[in-house]
Amino acid sequence: MIRTLRQSTLGSRLGALASPGLALLLSLTAHCSGPQTKGFPKGGLNASEANRGNTSLLQNFWCLPASQMPREELSALLRSLASQRVPLKAWQLSCLANLAAQQGLQDDFEFYPPNLLLFYNLSQVSEANCRAFIHHAAQGDTELLANLPNQRVALQHTALACLGRPHLQLSASDLRLLGVLVCDLEAPQIVTSDPHVLKNLLQCPRLTVTQTTAFNTLLASGKTQIGPPGSWNLEELKALGPLATYISPHLWEKVQEAVGLDFFRSVVAAYRAGQLSRHDTMRFITNFLESKANSVSSRLKRRTGSACVRGNITAATLHDDLFLVHYDCTQLESCLGTRVLRANLDPLLQHPLPAECQRVVKAKLAQIYPHGIPEDQLRLITSLVYLYSLAEIGQWNITSGDTVMVLLASDAALENQTEAVLQKYLDHNGKVTGALLVAIGGSRLCWMSLKQIQIIQPSEFRLAGAPDISPCPQSRKDVLFAKAREVFRNTSTVGEYYYLIRPYLGGAPLEELQYLAQANISMDIDTFTSLNPFMLKNMSVDNVRNLLGQNVGDLQKARSHPNVILWMHSHNMSDLSEMGLDTSPTLPYVTNRPPNTAYPPSALIHTSNLPGNDGVAPASGSPSFHLGYLSLAVAVPSSLLWLLLCEAPSGPIGTAHKALRPWTLPMVLTQDSQTPEHQIQEQRSC
Repeated sequence: MIRTLRQSTLGSRLGALASPGLALLLSLTAHCSGPQTKGFPKGGLNASEANRGNTSLLQNFWCLPASQMPREELSALLRSLASQRVPLKAWQLSCLANLAAQQGLQDDFEFYPPNLLLFYNLSQVSEANCRAFIHHAAQGDTELLANLPNQRVALQHTALACLGRPHLQLSASDLRLLGVLVCDLEAPQIVTSDPHVLKNLLQCPRLTVTQTTAFNTLLASGKTQIGPPGSWNLEELKALGPLATYISPHLWEKVQEAVGLDFFRSVVAAYRAGQLSRHDTMRFITNFLESKANSVSSRLKRRTGSACVRGNITAATLHDDLFLVHYDCTQLESCLGTRVLRANLDPLLQHPLPAECQRVVKAKLAQIYPHGIPEDQLRLITSLVYLYSLAEIGQWNITSGDTVMVLLASDAALENQTEAVLQKYLDHNGKVTGALLVAIGGSRLCWMSLKQIQIIQPSEFRLAGAPDISPCPQSRKDVLFAKAREVFRNTSTVGEYYYLIRPYLGGAPLEELQYLAQANISMDIDTFTSLNPFMLKNMSVDNVRNLLGQNVGDLQKARSHPNVILWMHSHNMSDLSEMGLDTSPTLPYVTNRPPNTAYPPSALIHTSNLPGNDGVAPASGSPSFHLGYLSLAVAVPSSLLWLLLCEAPSGPIGTAHKALRPWTLPMVLTQDSQTPEHQIQEQRSC
């Protein structure tokens, strides 16, 4: 029924596509995405639209209709994904890799997207194809494997094995083969590698603490392409991109002053243009200014206390990209007058101000606007919103949805602020629209109140797309699932229902998971790892086998994910072995890491004191885990592991429900609870 859905209506209008199977897939994608994804014509595509919009449609494809495609048409689909460079998420890539293996297409990997190869069953890669496979896979984004720790380890082991010899010191040719996989190397391997390793590190989204030390050791040696620090020039530093933000204060002291200041200007300009994240920018600002901390002028400023020694700040001063070099936060407080601030708030906040300086600006704004900041000025203070209390936000006047979008679209951690900002807008007859939900992002849904979620109209909720709610606490995931189920429960087919409800399944109760297990939907492993662990642990082996369907083999790739570990420890080893699952969750290559180092190996360096540093959410849609969980799970006997958890009520257990009945939204905690007001009650007891 799913295969033939709307096919007769749309088939004649998709003539521009390469094959009927691909046309079918796109028609199903258009149908299921129509109500949910902006810009998709619900009625299908004509030829010109297909040629223009294939990439967008393929980006929203789902595996259920793809699993019914003949071998030749699936091959055409995979090649189209590569030629059009379609950005897919982990939940799409994992099941697509399994489909390719089932159809015997895995040997054509050179024609497929590099990201797809990351999800291959690596045991099926032949020795003859090893180097070619790794070279292609190493062009992918390994962050997509955030929830498949064992696959990430296996990929690195396979890559190093392809070198065909001991890899104590990686040569330039080795590094060309490994590509982005070098980002998972330990610090000693980076230091002893050929200096061309710098080119590989440019591809890393972030470095661990130990990798940062290795990177600076490498630069200090002077053996890299850019030579010793004293010889660096502006262009060489710019060529390092975000990697330059990891340069230590000690090395900045050795860089020629003029070069360092020119680079400082370029970083501020890149930040202002949105080309460099606040997180990366603040790392550089902190390191660079620390290198200048012992200068004569800095000692002079400390002796003069809070007096303004740099001269009063003017409009011209604020347009100088070296503003933060000349004025620290103490001087900012002493030298910035309220009249200049009122007239130049925007240029001031275009600088990457440290948190201390931001608090100075907030205090001065309170002097200027004692009864609340005007709405036209609110749009300028997005970087400061995280500093405001609920009482202070209560003084604001928010009448425009555009103001809400600007305030909540920042990358700062806005927990209680989200609810308060949104409520001020709703108090002025505002409406939570689909466009607003898309603009503020899935993580903001985590901090909307229960009432605010309840009043979202179903038609608007459908337009929210597929939000990433993985950062949400479990209690809020439960609420969002209940809302999503209320909206999507009357969907015509089980397949389409699963497609729409999938982003919210992290809050699904046991009965829902048992229903899906009998619905033949073949849940992808990325979605599986995002399920509520207290519901998951009550799923039988047969339930999980049926739930994952053709993707059940992917459990092996994720067996060290904390949710999978906990599920495994609730079942007999013999039952797990029958599924082909290795019951040892150990990751030998990461267990010797320092306990404060997070897996994946490219985890963020901790700078929790910086605003806006709430981490990087994995692209795959569920939170990556900390190595500490893994070490604990490996070290604690299985008989004691469950003592670490609160027992969850198993919920109603029975056969799959025939109709999609609405779920009741959880109750709000009373004000005397230990959790914050409006926090939703957890569905477990200790």
